[in-house]
Amino acid sequence: MTMHQETQGSSAEAETEGTISRQQWKWSVLAGMASYLDAGSIVALGAGLALFQEELNLSDSGLTGVGALAAIGPNAIGAAVGAFIGGRLGDKLGRKRIYQWDLLVYAAAILLIALAVNPAMLFIGTFVVGVAVGADVPTSLALVGEFSPARARGKLLGFTQVAWNVGPLIVLLLAFALSPLDLLGIRIVFLHLFVVALITWALRRGMTESAVWKAAASKAGKAGESAAAAAAGVRQLFRGAHLKALLWTGSFYLFWNLAAGTAGLFTPYMVKNLGAGGQGTSVALSCAGFGVGIAATVLVFMPLTDRDHRTRRMLWAVGAVMQIIAYALFLWFPFTVPTILLNTFLFGVGASLAGEAFYKTFSQELFPTMLRGTAQGFTFGTARTCLGIWSYFVPHLADSGITTIAALLTTFLVISGGIGYFFMPDTAGKSLDAIEAERRAAV
Repeated sequence: MTMHQETQGSSAEAETEGTISRQQWKWSVLAGMASYLDAGSIVALGAGLALFQEELNLSDSGLTGVGALAAIGPNAIGAAVGAFIGGRLGDKLGRKRIYQWDLLVYAAAILLIALAVNPAMLFIGTFVVGVAVGADVPTSLALVGEFSPARARGKLLGFTQVAWNVGPLIVLLLAFALSPLDLLGIRIVFLHLFVVALITWALRRGMTESAVWKAAASKAGKAGESAAAAAAGVRQLFRGAHLKALLWTGSFYLFWNLAAGTAGLFTPYMVKNLGAGGQGTSVALSCAGFGVGIAATVLVFMPLTDRDHRTRRMLWAVGAVMQIIAYALFLWFPFTVPTILLNTFLFGVGASLAGEAFYKTFSQELFPTMLRGTAQGFTFGTARTCLGIWSYFVPHLADSGITTIAALLTTFLVISGGIGYFFMPDTAGKSLDAIEAERRAAV
């Protein structure tokens, strides 16, 4: 039996039983490495931001400052550019053509950062890394969504979120262990990402094209259309049920990502620059947050998310409230290690239950096959663009203390939590074909 046949057979069986084959777990790991490398590069840059600033004489603001560096990288505009392009091409040309090659681009750019001896090398590498991971994420997630069992789709997409947390955890553990080496330690961390990217690229070469995408492309061909022509109807995303889904996933993810992106990239920077602790302390605090995220995803989100619609809303409500409290703490308590620890725990658990894992899941469930990558590329890219603009101003806002940033992040999380809870559609446990048929009737 080939990989393709095994995946098809397992998926058919899973429509009724919700079981996950060994092959599906393996492919989820390989696809989820996009999240590992995405988050790993974001946090590696965050862990080394103050050190690169000191070594390369970067200012807090301006076109060659740390704000601009954060704005163009994997956390923001670079990823946005890649997502817009990669998501679209993944629908037109297939998932495999994108995820098979973009990691080589990522590896080359990571190496440029690791060896950077001037601002130009650092800025170019950071931007290209962002483009590469931005292209990989929507296509890899579409692949996971399309081969997942209907009653375990959220579980496997949640598993990619575990990879998103493992990447930063390993990066931060390395950064913490190597913190006595200062910038040399950060360079070694980036070299680790270079090696992981090459290994993942080599292992992905054995993966095949998404069977769901091939079926949709074949159906379009029998109807007299090419796959590219079938995917060309981007205007469909901006009317009816597709527009509602685009606005819903895009809006809750945008406001959540403003908070999560700030936490991931700037926590070490703010801890060190606002006097709450040194480089080792800042990295250790961030590391704890990602460890909490892994535990909450594995123990709570993955076992429960595919149960039913009511359970999904309950998970979201609990997570949203925890995240709001996490940043509201800084409005009343000082920016010290005990307060940051409580913030880390609350946000780590809350983000696992009402954050990117749900965004990934609904982005696969709410859009038709030939527009799935385009839709996620659009919302992912828009969110990262807005985060890039926001990131440009964070170092300047942080100079006046944590209160202003905390108030804004709390507001963002209130908006995201409300949108996610009150407008969540009922798709839990349904096959992609069934969901698409329901939404086609509503368009």
